[in-house]
Amino acid sequence: MEKWWKKSVVYQVYPKSFMDSDGDGVGDLQGIIGKLDYLEDLGIDVIWLSPVFASPMDDNGYDISDYRSINPLFGSIDDMKELIDEARKHHIKIVLDLVLNHTSDEHPWFVEGRKSRDNATHDYYVWSKEPNPLVSVFSGSAWEFNESTQEYYLHLFSKKMPDLNWKSESLRKEIYRLMNDWLDLGIAGFRFDVIEYIGKEPLSMVTANGPLLHPYIQEMNKATFGSRNTLTVGECWNVDTTTAKQYSDPDGSEFSMIFQFDHMKIDWDERLGKWNPKPLDFVQLKKGLSHWQNEMMDCGWNSLFWNNHDMPRIISRWDDDLTHPAEAAKMFAVISYFMQGTPYIYQGEELGMSNARYPLLETYTDVETLNAYQDLVIDRKVLTDKEFMAAAIRFGRDNVRSPMQWNDSKNAGFTTGEPWLPLCGNYTTINAQRQVDDPQSVFSFYKKLIQIRKKSPYSELIEKGRYTLLEPDHDRLFVYERNDGQRCLLVVANYSRSVLTYTIEKKIIGTVISTQSRPITQTIQLMPYEAFVVEVER
Repeated sequence: MEKWWKKSVVYQVYPKSFMDSDGDGVGDLQGIIGKLDYLEDLGIDVIWLSPVFASPMDDNGYDISDYRSINPLFGSIDDMKELIDEARKHHIKIVLDLVLNHTSDEHPWFVEGRKSRDNATHDYYVWSKEPNPLVSVFSGSAWEFNESTQEYYLHLFSKKMPDLNWKSESLRKEIYRLMNDWLDLGIAGFRFDVIEYIGKEPLSMVTANGPLLHPYIQEMNKATFGSRNTLTVGECWNVDTTTAKQYSDPDGSEFSMIFQFDHMKIDWDERLGKWNPKPLDFVQLKKGLSHWQNEMMDCGWNSLFWNNHDMPRIISRWDDDLTHPAEAAKMFAVISYFMQGTPYIYQGEELGMSNARYPLLETYTDVETLNAYQDLVIDRKVLTDKEFMAAAIRFGRDNVRSPMQWNDSKNAGFTTGEPWLPLCGNYTTINAQRQVDDPQSVFSFYKKLIQIRKKSPYSELIEKGRYTLLEPDHDRLFVYERNDGQRCLLVVANYSRSVLTYTIEKKIIGTVISTQSRPITQTIQLMPYEAFVVEVER
């Protein structure tokens, strides 16, 4: 079966913030349909659609109350069918974000199951007569008391998101039926939210990577997408390359690929994580990315990404958007797009959008941020208000979910109503309308990168060539080669605000792409955030 996703570029749409078609301030499916020309022009192949299922929106759709219905905020099942059909006409596939570790507490399974231990769906969830010390990812105890059954239910995230019990065979069969129904409707695959938790053994304090995790995934594969030509990607926060090879084994028994976050936790504090960030260790960032490139070669597949709906916009993470926003955006793209793997674009990344930097806690709606503030500032007092807000401006998830910046009109062309989150203040200068016809824009640069990956003499090399990190201990230069035995590409990026001199040891054959409009010479002075790719002699 053709692994078409190896040559694809995926674009993540966060529907609440992408495009509002009806003026209620919230993005919707018809808004996405109206922007398919834009996405086709960019050159992407797949839309990864963050959850649009029925949900009370405690966690912005990652708390699903009905897997078979569309949230009225976003439209109807007919709108979804239309999106699938219209996207196909634009040569774009749709991948749905599926949450299988937990549901909303308003899902009928839980509503009925919590009433009595004898209820048919009671076994769909994880219960205990006594809570143990497990802590929720969203702060506080992972157990909540249920009066009707005199038990505690597990919630590894919000208390309104009870965890599913994958040991229930009837639950698994129900999940496989609904997955097949969506596949029959014409979607091209799934992104599986926090999939590593479905094999949990909570009474033994095991959450991620439980003993039955991979048997469950293999069973799911056989029962649903395994015989279909799909893209599947699992979100895994606690994974090493050995486990990753099992997830994305070329034999096709599990997923196409996973999201791993080693490079996304490089500046997290060991104790408080992202809420007390450390300075970037650029050498470790390079070594970490290179480790995954080398270890996964020929025995797995990488996802290439810098940001998403949970992660800061990369140019804001280390404040590059305050000095060289366009240059930094292009540089990070060059580093990623010549690695082996499938690139993921988070909406607005192709424009160089930055974090919104909301300064006041009252602006935040995200349950994770609000719970963390209560835990770290109010209850435990391990951070001051000032310290927490400095971290929230960088890592708080609402700051990466601000509305898409389409033009410089009121509300950036996102809505005619009141947007559900305030706009980022730079939308009058950073927006799609200003960039789509500008050959020097971030958008145009992304278009070039995508075409090089998909339709150029270097496409096969980028997909299959060997990776070698050069200058591993340089604290500002990221330099690597890709070589397939026929051709060799050299990638050079200056991650600094200084001019740096670099000498290319091998003879230059030609320039593939550059962030600066000038010839690349054997010894070159790189401007701040400059990046280029040249073909060199093998």
